[in-house]
Amino acid sequence: MTISEGQSLPEAKLMLKTEDGIADRPLSEITKGRSVVIFGLPGAFTGTCSNAHVPSFMRTLPKFKEKGVDEVICVSVNDVFVMEAWGKQTGATAAGITFASDPDASFTQALGLSFDAGFVRGLPRSHRYALHAVDGVVKVLNLETNPGACDISAGEGLLQQL
Repeated sequence: MTISEGQSLPEAKLMLKTEDGIADRPLSEITKGRSVVIFGLPGAFTGTCSNAHVPSFMRTLPKFKEKGVDEVICVSVNDVFVMEAWGKQTGATAAGITFASDPDASFTQALGLSFDAGFVRGLPRSHRYALHAVDGVVKVLNLETNPGACDISAGEGLLQQL
């Protein structure tokens, strides 16, 4: 079942590359008492993800901060080293966006937002989405129906709903 507005985010961990190494960050820790934007996408270094989705949040990050969002997190079913490299290559990490790995798709599957991407030999990938959660409860969920599109899940689309 796909998560919906008004529901609590599932308990899960996201993996981050930090100065001290690799860290598993519990979602409850990330969201407790905070306003958080999470956007998920099919894969790092892919066309729409790199050319539209990530840049949309780089453009809108200051406006999200003005509206009280504490953190903007990009999540993909990729390993932590790929996410770290992608964040650096796009400039999004330097801009202030957190890049988190969901290496086994457990978070994505718990959201009900995974799909079988046969082109990566059966490994699950994430549907394209953007959500806003306050204290772990989803307030807005924008889910694309076309995996190549980045319209309602773009930073501008979500920002208009806050």
